[in-house]
Amino acid sequence: MQLPVRFDDPSLREALDRLHALVHREGAKAYLVGGCVRDAVLAAAPTDLDVEVHGLPLDRLQTLLAESFSVQLVGRAFAVFKLRGLPIDVSLPARRTGEGPSVEPDPGMSIEEALSRRDFTMNAMAIDLDSQMVVDPFGGRRDLRTGILRHASDKFVEDPLRVLRAMQFGARFELTVAPETVALCRSLTQDGLPKERLFDEWRKLLLLGRRPSLGLRFLGDCGWLRFYPELAALQGCEQDPIWHPEGDVWVHTLHCLDVFAAERVGHEEDDLVVGFAVLCHDLGKPVTTKHEKGRITSKGHEPEGIAPTKSFLGRLTDRPALIDAVVPLVLAHLRPRALYEARASDSAIRRLARDVGRIDQLVRVARADHLGRPPKPSDGFPAGSWLLERAASLRVASGKPDPILLGRHLLELGVEPGPRMGEVLAACYEAQLDGRFSTVEEGMEYAKQVLRSEF
Repeated sequence: MQLPVRFDDPSLREALDRLHALVHREGAKAYLVGGCVRDAVLAAAPTDLDVEVHGLPLDRLQTLLAESFSVQLVGRAFAVFKLRGLPIDVSLPARRTGEGPSVEPDPGMSIEEALSRRDFTMNAMAIDLDSQMVVDPFGGRRDLRTGILRHASDKFVEDPLRVLRAMQFGARFELTVAPETVALCRSLTQDGLPKERLFDEWRKLLLLGRRPSLGLRFLGDCGWLRFYPELAALQGCEQDPIWHPEGDVWVHTLHCLDVFAAERVGHEEDDLVVGFAVLCHDLGKPVTTKHEKGRITSKGHEPEGIAPTKSFLGRLTDRPALIDAVVPLVLAHLRPRALYEARASDSAIRRLARDVGRIDQLVRVARADHLGRPPKPSDGFPAGSWLLERAASLRVASGKPDPILLGRHLLELGVEPGPRMGEVLAACYEAQLDGRFSTVEEGMEYAKQVLRSEF
């Protein structure tokens, strides 16, 4: 089957043609491989290309590419070249040389064998740039057509990270993982995998998954929730059926994540923070859920969620800024509704902004929590729009209130740097949150009152 690839960017087509001409001149073969072929089969224009060259040694390929491109070799051990300024990677076929990611280039490998070393059938397809024919030895087109995610060969086990790739691919393309692939994944472990590799798959789940619930259900099916005990504890954790007719906390969390995914804003860092906060928002329920007077309650689950959120994220990333952004959203995820029901004051809203940093992010978490309860009828979460409107009017929707009074102002009043200055500044900031002053001049007058009250 011929499959001409559609390009939205003509410069990408032109660069590929130049690359193909160089390889063809040497009597070698060039193939498009991996995700760009999958996208072409799905009738989507690829935004980046992976080209695999067969029949040329590494050094000759590098010399050839340098004739027309600025080339960066990404480690000789991996035999991958990046073409600077272009979303194109050029590689040689390679085979593993032992445990771990080490590979050895093998220019003479057949395309069929090279594809067998890829993860899933949908990614184990190639397009021969000479003939434009699709090479599909493992039925990737069939599996895409029937909505199945299936491992390409028994070489799948060479990289256990592929289990998490199944998680995020299933969510992104709304695929069902084949039973034999689920069984194979049960035999694998993530022990020894670097956390940055784990994090990247979770990142893709949250940023790209159309239905994250599918990926997480697969983790449960293949037994990999054992590596994430904070999530595993949500399974079977009961909820009051009046408030949560959808089921236990695990089922609720999956619904919440699908709500989040449908409403991503397209800003990577914001979506990542909110996505992790939605995933973690009820991690405190397993230790707080009780049966009381015929009802199921989970009082205090918000603060109890802090420790499991930190432990879960700490195994995935060394980015303290990300963890520090997620934890306050978990802690405060019930406050939008509480403030709305109390028709809270400006002071309470300013303090919420101080505590969470981003009220706009908090509202997204609370909205996902509120809407993730089907078949409970939705009222559209009026608490969220109310709080956002109030926060915007106070100029605290997307950040903490900046202190009006600073140390340099107290220096003008004769206050020396030190603990006393910090105490006065803290008292002034609290007064600012209460609305006692809104300008530097008013703040200076308030500071004078604080200083006078000390004598």
